[in-house]
Amino acid sequence: MGLASALGLLVEIVAGRLIAPYVGMSVHSWTAVIAVVLGGFSLGHWWGGRLAGPECDRARGHARLAWLLAGCAVTTLAAVPALRLAAPFLDAPGVHPLMAMLGFALAGFLAPSLLVGAVSPIVTKLAVEEAPPGGVGRVLGRLFALSALGAIAGTLAAGFLLLAWIGSSGAMLAAAALYGLLAAAHAGAARGARPGVALAALALLLPGGAGLLPAYARACDAESAYACLRVVDATPLVGEPARLLVLDHLAHGVNVERDPGLLVQPYLHLADELARARGLPERPSAFFAGGGAFTLPRAWAAAFPEGRFLVAEIDPAIARLAREAFWLQDSPALEVVARDARAALQSLPEGPRFDVILADAFQDLAMPVHLVTREWHRAVRARLAPGGAYLVNVMEDRREPRFLLALARTLAEEFAHVEIWVEMAEQPPGRRITYLVLASDAPTPFGRIAATRGPERGWARLPPEFVAARAARARVPLLTDDFAPVERLMSHLLLSPEASGR
Repeated sequence: MGLASALGLLVEIVAGRLIAPYVGMSVHSWTAVIAVVLGGFSLGHWWGGRLAGPECDRARGHARLAWLLAGCAVTTLAAVPALRLAAPFLDAPGVHPLMAMLGFALAGFLAPSLLVGAVSPIVTKLAVEEAPPGGVGRVLGRLFALSALGAIAGTLAAGFLLLAWIGSSGAMLAAAALYGLLAAAHAGAARGARPGVALAALALLLPGGAGLLPAYARACDAESAYACLRVVDATPLVGEPARLLVLDHLAHGVNVERDPGLLVQPYLHLADELARARGLPERPSAFFAGGGAFTLPRAWAAAFPEGRFLVAEIDPAIARLAREAFWLQDSPALEVVARDARAALQSLPEGPRFDVILADAFQDLAMPVHLVTREWHRAVRARLAPGGAYLVNVMEDRREPRFLLALARTLAEEFAHVEIWVEMAEQPPGRRITYLVLASDAPTPFGRIAATRGPERGWARLPPEFVAARAARARVPLLTDDFAPVERLMSHLLLSPEASGR
């Protein structure tokens, strides 16, 4: 039962990764996965209790376990193709993101969860019937302990090993093979060695054959424990060799091969122009919370070879892909640490270390909670040079940006000046818009800025009194480590069809 529990939790963890390219990875997608898997377990426990009735003797119990585990193997194998088959219907215009998340979770993961849930009642019945007089409690305790330990082992194996080493599809194939071997063992116990050996051979061959199917072709150019990484040719968009990084379902950076300083994305272009216009020194220093395609660090390392640029990117696979596919070159000016940005920054001594700190980290469309709080902002302020700027990239709603307003209110607790900048251009249709927030001890001495390099663009600062009035009307909370309801504040956007690209 311990191995079956391990495989059940392994599939649950991998489920979140498998649906991420369709609906992103957020608290909402994880809620859908966990609810569906737990629902499957519950239905399976009820059904397994029916199967473990009075007529279920030892031989019949092993036979039923063999069939259930064989079903687990088959449905686990079918999960990845099921997601691909469901995508045209669920990843379509007009489908609400919550319905899409639940739909993908149901399509891929209800059946294997239900079948593995039916295993434990039968195993428990067989074990209890063999318990010595007065030993039922000890037997049940051992079974529950083994089940919990198996679940822990499956969770750790999925999150720390399998996703990073063999990817989500590979993990599902491995789980299916192990389910098949368990089925073979129970078939052997029920009917003898020969059926068990035959079923074991089938359990190993079937996943290997399934792995060759087009449905199991890798959707990611690289996959880590954090994201599905894809490299998209952006040459048609830019007009010269360029590539776009997509993490799960969200674009995270465009790099141009021959010109590191050509910043295609307007918010990065604005960050560059603002920082320079506010007076970057000849040897600037900057800290980047999140790497993405390393677009701006790459540009600044090329423009300021004697500068000092520290990038905290928690996912080493992203940094590796940036070097392999996005023309990021090693430079004495550039240092990359594979560490959470908050932990990396707070490990540095306080003092005027950086002229610019840029937060460009996301979980789906929302910023990580621990990078929006007053405590984090206090750590940022303690490491900015006088006149330095903290820049934050925020994707929010154009009509009701409640999270943006809460962030501005929270920043104002630590910084004398908080500015919100937007591009002066016709925005694309839809609710989502990209803002750049600037916080500093010194104001920007102008309210508009035009591009001095790259594409012709202009940006404007929202009037401070307008922002203050909107924040007061919205009654947004102060964001702290104890209370930072980012998903709730952004729910109007996160749960809109546009959030999933529909």
